[in-house]
Amino acid sequence: MTFLPTTYEIPSSPSNYMKLVEGENTLRILSSAIIGWEYWTTENKPVRSKENWTEKPADIKPNSASKHFWAFCVYNYKEEKVQILELTQKTIQSAIKSLVNNKKWGDPKGFDISITRVGEGLETEYSVMPNPHTGVAPTITKQYEEMNINLEALFSGDDPFSTDSSQNNPYSPQKIDPSVEQNVEEIFAE
Repeated sequence: MTFLPTTYEIPSSPSNYMKLVEGENTLRILSSAIIGWEYWTTENKPVRSKENWTEKPADIKPNSASKHFWAFCVYNYKEEKVQILELTQKTIQSAIKSLVNNKKWGDPKGFDISITRVGEGLETEYSVMPNPHTGVAPTITKQYEEMNINLEALFSGDDPFSTDSSQNNPYSPQKIDPSVEQNVEEIFAE
């Protein structure tokens, strides 16, 4: 008798962000990607921008640099949940871009993708394999649509999963310049 069952796996903490783990990671891309640049601060917080910084930010982690990233919504089959996948790995980005540019594959929202991760640290390698074209299960579509994920919130440091409408809606009254609100009130008062 062994101490633990041979098929036992330590449960992972639930997360809204997909992490590529050792082995095969199968996913379905559900949204278009946002693209930009990010760096991590000395306080271990991400800062993202649509444009790369012209000068090195003062609060960037020592011995690091900004990286180009893609972020998009996916369905993670292993976790059975909708998550955001953020990619900075050029090998994965290049492989997905090749699929997008290939007339037989095209838009990656039309098929599942398996990303295999092997190795650790600087020795990590990734391979990307498209799976045959299939539709998305209605339960996945429903879960995704009900979550109302706002990827653009990543650029402002807000929570893309927030149900706070003032945070997710860039046109909410809390985000409008007070002078603009005053002008609108004056127009309607006339």
